[in-house]
Amino acid sequence: MLVPALQGNVYAVVTKNGKREVRTIAKGLHRPNGVAFIDGSLYVAELSRIIRYDNIEQNLDNPPAPVVVFDALPKDEPHGWKFMTVSPDKKYLYFQIGTPSNIIIPPYTHAAIVRLNLKTNILEYVATGVRNSVGMDFQKGTNELWFTNNGRDWVSEDLPNDTLNRLVRPKGMNFGYPFCHQGDLVDPDLGKGRSCDEFDKPEMKLGAHVAALGMRFYNGQQFPAEYKGNIFIAEHGSWNKTKKSGYQVVRVVLDAKNKPIKLEPFVTGWLDSSNNEAWGRPVDVQVLKDGSMLVSDDETGSIFRVSYAK
Repeated sequence: MLVPALQGNVYAVVTKNGKREVRTIAKGLHRPNGVAFIDGSLYVAELSRIIRYDNIEQNLDNPPAPVVVFDALPKDEPHGWKFMTVSPDKKYLYFQIGTPSNIIIPPYTHAAIVRLNLKTNILEYVATGVRNSVGMDFQKGTNELWFTNNGRDWVSEDLPNDTLNRLVRPKGMNFGYPFCHQGDLVDPDLGKGRSCDEFDKPEMKLGAHVAALGMRFYNGQQFPAEYKGNIFIAEHGSWNKTKKSGYQVVRVVLDAKNKPIKLEPFVTGWLDSSNNEAWGRPVDVQVLKDGSMLVSDDETGSIFRVSYAK
């Protein structure tokens, strides 16, 4: 597993002689967060550029100098970190460009989901009105991109919700930011004269200020059959609510028509409700080849593994 870090480092966690070892792939990068692995090459998204380390698995002890893939991304620090995933055909890198503030009318370059064509190096905008998505995954079978989106702050303790969204059209969808949130809440500051009916709707509301981040579809074989095709989301947890929320991994169940019908906790314990204190903050989930699941936590600098056995 490859792990980015706020300190500007990228690590590889490997297993050697039955023990976990950590190798440092890169140091001194600028907010490395998104990583993707394509045909032996590791792609890393920094704040304003995408870089690539070729043949990385054979060079963990002596990583090559990175190749700059694309370096024309915005340099805004707020919501500037990228979450990145690769398209099923391996032709594109998908990632977000977040809004540069809590609630503003953003530049046309921001508040969007974009994709980078790895052959032509052309950046395309596939969805707008997305405040800040820090988790996305393609659904097996449909090849549709689903993603989390963080709602704005300072409306109320209970509004707006973070959301789970889906791209049902390859281009042209608009999810409402900054005029509409959660599909049905007109912004109290910037929404005058606008209607949420103008915009595309989310698939599910996830809760207010839970900070829904990394998400993955479960396509493994280890968990019980009813978990197949479910969506798992890491909730980083609220930072400005009186009563904290999030700080868990949740499970979203889809019905036969591909619609979310249930949202429930899957892994809890980071938040102690008795004293409203949290000791960890989940960031991302990743399914391993054996069907177990990894959960990263940037508060403790830990990676947890969730497995199932009868």
